[in-house]
Amino acid sequence: MKIISGLTLFFYTLVFFLVGGVFIAVSLGLVPLDSITSVLGYVYASTNIRLTLGVTGILLIFISLIVAQLVMGKVQREKTIAFDNPDGQVTISLTAVEDFIKRAMKQLPEVKELRPNVRAGKKGVSIINRVTLYSDVNIPEITEKIQNIVKRRVQDMLGIDEPINIRVHVVKIAHKEESPLQKKEDGAAPFTGIRYGGD
Repeated sequence: MKIISGLTLFFYTLVFFLVGGVFIAVSLGLVPLDSITSVLGYVYASTNIRLTLGVTGILLIFISLIVAQLVMGKVQREKTIAFDNPDGQVTISLTAVEDFIKRAMKQLPEVKELRPNVRAGKKGVSIINRVTLYSDVNIPEITEKIQNIVKRRVQDMLGIDEPINIRVHVVKIAHKEESPLQKKEDGAAPFTGIRYGGD
């Protein structure tokens, strides 16, 4: 697949380079108008040349469609995780896995926000977690806890033996806001009631 990708990249680079060079030459007047007219006249006059150009154009369009399908198929495979069951193949969207990880991380009070990015390849599943933590946490301890929970939950959900690489990127450390109940406990609330039957 890498050889095909390399050849495709070389081919498209060469084509665009040649087309760009021709456009630049025409715009600068480096190609005489008589030469262009004579070449076009020779092409139109020769049936064999026109036939060759037509077949070449059809082949180029066909190759472009095949390459587009291969690229789209590769992109589609990278967006899903596939495994075989006795009754057939099962594919799971990486977006579904990311939503599952987000819900699993809601159990950790030390984590304010977690945004996972799941990628699947030949080397296994790679999960990059962008995390916002609260300021009163031990970062090495909580990040290890996040890695363990994510790895265990994903393995249990998918049931695959492929390696799972978990990365944690702390993007922000936020202060934990106190709830109204905590603020009331910290200081005595002022008395706002009305007294009846007394001085």
